[in-house]
Amino acid sequence: MREMPPSHPFDDDKLKEECGVFGVVGVADAANFVALGLHALQHRGQEAGGIVAHDAVAGFSSARRFGYVRDNFTKASLMETLPGPLSIGHVRYSTAGSKGNTQIRDVQPFFGEFSMGGAAIAHNGNITNADALRKELIERGSIFQSSSDSECIIHLMARSLQRNIPERMKDALRRVEGAFSVVAMTRTKLIGVRDPLGVRPLVLGRLGNGWVLSSETCGLDIIGAEFIREIEPGEMVVISEKEGVHSFHPFERVAPRFCIFEHVYFSRPDSILGGRSVYETRRQIGVELAKESPVDADLVCPVPDSGTPAAIGFSQESGIPYAMGIVRNQYMGRTFIEPTEQIRNMGVRLKLNVNRALIKGKRVILVDDSVVRGTTSRKIKEMILDAGAAEVHFRIASPPTAWPCFYGVDTPDRDKLLAARMTEDEMRDYLGVDSLKFISLDGLYRAAGAAEGRNKACPQYCDACFSGEYPVEPRDMIAKGFELKAAE
Repeated sequence: MREMPPSHPFDDDKLKEECGVFGVVGVADAANFVALGLHALQHRGQEAGGIVAHDAVAGFSSARRFGYVRDNFTKASLMETLPGPLSIGHVRYSTAGSKGNTQIRDVQPFFGEFSMGGAAIAHNGNITNADALRKELIERGSIFQSSSDSECIIHLMARSLQRNIPERMKDALRRVEGAFSVVAMTRTKLIGVRDPLGVRPLVLGRLGNGWVLSSETCGLDIIGAEFIREIEPGEMVVISEKEGVHSFHPFERVAPRFCIFEHVYFSRPDSILGGRSVYETRRQIGVELAKESPVDADLVCPVPDSGTPAAIGFSQESGIPYAMGIVRNQYMGRTFIEPTEQIRNMGVRLKLNVNRALIKGKRVILVDDSVVRGTTSRKIKEMILDAGAAEVHFRIASPPTAWPCFYGVDTPDRDKLLAARMTEDEMRDYLGVDSLKFISLDGLYRAAGAAEGRNKACPQYCDACFSGEYPVEPRDMIAKGFELKAAE
């Protein structure tokens, strides 16, 4: 019987990253290191995980499981079935594919057997022309096993006429549009690729005589690997135990557009992105917010845990004391997999509780990372007022999220995004708070290291969820009737 994913049932008011990828070559029992890496990347995908390994004697072996890494890939009986010095893994949320109804066949890495040997592939991102590719491939005889867009890559590789797997992968990925950070493996090689825009992260590390690929640097830290560098946008690295790292640039070079929401929310605060500490960027967002939207108040309180660094920055810049006015319950998860209606009505109180003694009679600034549907923000506001707060002011560490993401983020349809339907003042009234202010797009860029703000002619990041300017046209969605933002 399939186990339900352990994600919390009231966390649907946050944007969710699709997945994390990790790979190791040149280390004994590589799958054990992959399991640890996936544990560090668990925030990028909590629905399911998978690991593929290769051993010269046992060949390829794989394991896919629903739920947390810690509940599956820490069992010696399972890890003993994944021997060898080469392994890759993947943790996922469902974005493309069967959202909320994932089958085990949808769980990556995907495996394919080619004339020159087998290969497995794990993909972070989203292919924006997957529907068109799938239709073409099915018409030409391909038989798909999953509902995932990532499986298209395996079928495109199978149809390539190139004589080795890295060259077949280059062929396949040249047909793919959208965002992809890929970690793949053959019998002897570990492969990493980023799309030409570099929308999703991928880093290279060294572990003794072996090599590591990870979505984030925190995955390197957990196994004691040395951070070497980021894989460049549009770069492919082919790594073997004997020959080391070989780098290729198979795509036409374009100006990179890394996802700015990785800085705001997706990545762990102890990771490094583009040479910058994620924590420091989020703290600086709070500093910019305090400069742009000051307010007289008694306390600055984060909405745990993603609002914490920005709240610290806001407090430091404004001089208003920082306080833990809301405490997160870290231990709900499995208890409420199938909550009763009565428990559902308790809403966010299952995971957040107000520090009443601290809040009563105070003018409170609540700092959160984003407002998506607004349902959680309203409940938090009610909790703060119920605890006796005199005023509630929201400060949001990102611009209004008014457009869906098609590059690997689980975003609601546009008509469910509060900022797509309301102005800032209307959102303030809807949430029922004394004031509501978002950081400006230029302020966000300054916090992320662009001193002059956003370059409107050629933005330094992908910010489509805020601006509606998509660096890669989402062809599949347009075919389904999605309307792009009109040129200004």
